Amino acid sequence: MPPVVPAKASPAETVPTIDSRFTVPGIRCAGCIGKIERGLALVPGVAAARVNLSAKRVAVSHADTLDADTLIDELRKLGFEAERAADNPLARDDAETKRLIRALAVAGFGMMNIMLFSVSVWSGTDAVTRGMFHWISALIGIPVVLYSGRPFFASAWMALKYRRTNMDVPISIGVILATGMSLYETLTGGEHAYFDGAVMLLFFLLAGRTLDAMMRGRARSGIAALLGRMGRGAQVVGEGGATRYVEADKLRPGMTMLVAAGESLAADGEVVDGRTTIDTSMLTGESDPRPAAAGDLVHAGTINLGNPVRVRVTAAAQDTAIADIARLMDEAGQSRSRYVRVADRAARLYAPAVHTLAFLSFCGWMLAGAGVYKALTIATAVLIITCPCALGLAVPAAQVVAAGALMRRGLLIKDGSALERLAEADEVLLDKTGTLTVGEPRPITLAMLGPRSRAIALGLAQASRHPLSRGLAHALRAEGVEPATVELVREAAGSGMVGRCDGAEVALLRPDVHAGGRADTLAVDLAVDLLVDGTRTRIAFADSLRPDVAETLAALKGQGLPAAIASGDRAEAVAGVARQLGLFATAAMRPGDKLALLERRAAIGHKVLMVGDGLNDGPALAGAHVSLAPGGASDVSQQAADAVFVGERLMPVAIAVKVARATMRVVRQNFTMAVLYNVLAVPLAIMGHVTPLVAALAMSGSSLLVVGNSLRLARAAGADGGKDGK
Repeated sequence: MPPVVPAKASPAETVPTIDSRFTVPGIRCAGCIGKIERGLALVPGVAAARVNLSAKRVAVSHADTLDADTLIDELRKLGFEAERAADNPLARDDAETKRLIRALAVAGFGMMNIMLFSVSVWSGTDAVTRGMFHWISALIGIPVVLYSGRPFFASAWMALKYRRTNMDVPISIGVILATGMSLYETLTGGEHAYFDGAVMLLFFLLAGRTLDAMMRGRARSGIAALLGRMGRGAQVVGEGGATRYVEADKLRPGMTMLVAAGESLAADGEVVDGRTTIDTSMLTGESDPRPAAAGDLVHAGTINLGNPVRVRVTAAAQDTAIADIARLMDEAGQSRSRYVRVADRAARLYAPAVHTLAFLSFCGWMLAGAGVYKALTIATAVLIITCPCALGLAVPAAQVVAAGALMRRGLLIKDGSALERLAEADEVLLDKTGTLTVGEPRPITLAMLGPRSRAIALGLAQASRHPLSRGLAHALRAEGVEPATVELVREAAGSGMVGRCDGAEVALLRPDVHAGGRADTLAVDLAVDLLVDGTRTRIAFADSLRPDVAETLAALKGQGLPAAIASGDRAEAVAGVARQLGLFATAAMRPGDKLALLERRAAIGHKVLMVGDGLNDGPALAGAHVSLAPGGASDVSQQAADAVFVGERLMPVAIAVKVARATMRVVRQNFTMAVLYNVLAVPLAIMGHVTPLVAALAMSGSSLLVVGNSLRLARAAGADGGKDGK
């Protein structure tokens, strides 16, 4: 059997003096990341700066002498508006996406209408009709450019105001020149107006930016959702035994909380009175509740399943274990943007190269005696034809098509960049409970129960939220059992469900509970006793493996991804699964242990795909090179993961790797086509053979070619597994 290694306790990690986080909506590309991280690193007092491209957030570690307002001002000098992350609700991100969609819709409407008039002009019309169509195009095109061009104009102005440049500067110059020259032609009765080219340019640029924003909109931070799992407050016992309600953020160490049955703990603490069972699944990943008695430590976010207990607070608010996990997740998520370094260098060169090329074209034609108008027309054509529409669509178009194909196979990609990282993965780390297993105890067999006993068991089980009751109810419903009418159903704390059916007492009891009521011990077995007509029948439970685990592991191995288990469960709970699947396993891992393991693997060059479901997997999911979570995972794990798969099958994990590798092949093809387009088109524009309108059409054609190539990914998820994803 492969060894099951209990994890060693990780040493306490030092916390930076001050760690501030800011939301920066203007982060759009790899160039923005490099500019911010390099610029802030030069600010005295800044130790480190990390950009999270997906969340559009910047984390800055700095000396306490440097306040947040100063950092916001430094970001503004770099060309980026910023605000404290705590002041920026997620609704603002959604509002930005909606603004882009509205701008895209307006540009599309204007483009289609202006093109109708342009076709008539191309077909040959007299001067009067041509002039009228140009005026109508101007009346449509100028408002459209002013409205739909705002995202580019605002970004370009912010950069230029601080004597910097970005990719939106040449785009804005090209659009403004094309529109201005078209208006001049209209006013002077000229033959050529390029309103259609300017609006078409905006439409395709907005299409790429909107697709990208929609993909990033699926990668919102899960930190608020995580901290929301803590109890909102607690009943604190005062002098004389009286209780008062205290909100979670006002709890202090030393206070004594009275935690009722079914209540979520609002702070970490030590049980000082009472015995109960605690649902720790969101912290440990284990479905089996754990006993807790005087002297035992319990944590915020866990749920008291049994008797009321008194808990002395040891840590509250930002000092709790769940808050530590939130910080680990945020730090891990920030560091995930390092994969864009190569794109960063390319993006830094784009804007100055285009500006230089257009300026040299203008100067060259002026020296050749072409005149200002013709030289300006050629320079505008160069700016438009070098517009990175195809490059901008190369990645998001492929990502959206691939994401749609995966969605039809039960896997939701939240962040398009995850496909790139998923294609790079070279090994898989899997949690046990809820990942390799279904995550819910299910009856091993129900054959010993007759029809009446099954109906009574369902009538009792459906009235409880206990994991064993839920598993029993799920299994019985799957067999088509109809619940019996059970009256006076009540849940006896620490014992089970009790009620009456046809005048007789019936119950679902823990195996160590006598029919009279009290428990002999607090040891929790994965079994319940069904009491019907005075007869007790033992129902055993197990958290079974997902039905296609072996098949999925074989498919992953065929794609060159060896697998291992990293679990927070006890070693004895992991041993059986490791033996059955033939995998190396590490058990009893805390959240920091899993994250440290991933960092060690990354340090020696491995790119790990993490698959997990519990809250304890949150930091690892956020810190892994790429991560997946099942649909039954905790809300926080689903937020931290790059993708979520639904159903009881594990095969979507192998399919995701296959599709990701196919997507990267298409992306490389898209980039190749975009580069070839520029190599062929730019010289023609410089030589004066391309008008701004033809440049816009050529640019649009290259964009359509990229989109058409990306559509081939629609069938990429058609077959399970696949060697090397081909």
